Amino acid sequence: MESQIAKAIQLKLQPVGLLWSNSKPQGATQFTPGKWGCAMWLVAGAAKGRCGVCDRTTFGCIGAGVGLGFGDQYKNFPGGETCFCHFLSSGNANWEKGRKTAEQVKPYMREEAFDNFLHGERYFKTPELVTHFVNGLPTLDIPTDFVVFKPLNEVDETKEKPEVVIFFVDPHQFSALAVLANYGRPDNENVIMPYAAGCQSIGIYPFREAQRKAPRAVAGLIDISARLQVRGQLGDNVLTVALPLALYREMESNVRGSFLQRHTWQELTHERN
Repeated sequence: MESQIAKAIQLKLQPVGLLWSNSKPQGATQFTPGKWGCAMWLVAGAAKGRCGVCDRTTFGCIGAGVGLGFGDQYKNFPGGETCFCHFLSSGNANWEKGRKTAEQVKPYMREEAFDNFLHGERYFKTPELVTHFVNGLPTLDIPTDFVVFKPLNEVDETKEKPEVVIFFVDPHQFSALAVLANYGRPDNENVIMPYAAGCQSIGIYPFREAQRKAPRAVAGLIDISARLQVRGQLGDNVLTVALPLALYREMESNVRGSFLQRHTWQELTHERN
């Protein structure tokens, strides 16, 4: 699949096709079962030309298990969902079960991860708010064994169909995709930016949008932890925009004749030429 959008916005990295599959592409990068890793490394790798894959034992972290559509993995967090809710907020050092669980997992956790388990990532004010967050996620269990991340130009549309197309963009390109997502619509709220993990913004949220009559684009990579993880691969000046396939095709068809071929956009991006 060749993207007219990518050409028009002068995308430096390949768009990434996220596919559901029952087979693993030969040579795809995959985490070791049970080992920690950030799934956004795989997505960023695909944008640079390396296919990546996850399954139900190799999604890298609990958040990615949820975010990529492998069901409710928070129940498998050390100490269960309650410890996760403390981990994402105020930490597990302030209650008995949390402290006992921390003692049990310390030998198996990286120093930074253990510090976060004990003292909290502080992305929510209270554990109760994390409970509301978890209950509100569009969690699902996808019907295939694998989630595959492929450079879009390696996706053969005659044989496979991406569920989502993901763009890594700078602020100018982000603006262009936001405008283009609204370009052919009668309303002007066709981009959403939910608070979510980086992988949830390219996974379960666009999966949910794909079920809507008029699916919306999902802006992401506002996850501070994920930003830190992909900084070495992508730098600081990047966000994601994830498009359900129907919206991607709609936007592709709208490139010709749009603002992307007019002087204002060309002047804005002139210094990149």
